[in-house]
Amino acid sequence: MDNDTLTAQLPTPIRAYLDAQGARDADAALAVLSPGAVISDVGESFSGEDGLRRFVTEAGAEFTVITEITGVRRDGETWVVGHHLEGDFPGGTADLDYRFVLDGERIERIDIVVAH
Repeated sequence: MDNDTLTAQLPTPIRAYLDAQGARDADAALAVLSPGAVISDVGESFSGEDGLRRFVTEAGAEFTVITEITGVRRDGETWVVGHHLEGDFPGGTADLDYRFVLDGERIERIDIVVAH
């Protein structure tokens, strides 16, 4: 399945965030994040407008990365989007789960963790 087919089942704010992150469009990403949102990227947390903007525009920007969405599932109230990354970062490949928690029509939390 291609990325569009997999993400079609996701709530609109999550699809919008993934598109914004892919484009490094901080304004579009911030538009779907709640004011108190927190992003945790393999243990490092980002919050507040400046921290979230920095994450969207800078996290991994020093590398060339190809990302494929490998799956979408629900875990209770959490939406889990699997990602397979390949690129010129240390190790060359990574499998990550982006775990999204919504607060109405906005994203309250994103936990990015190594997939099991």
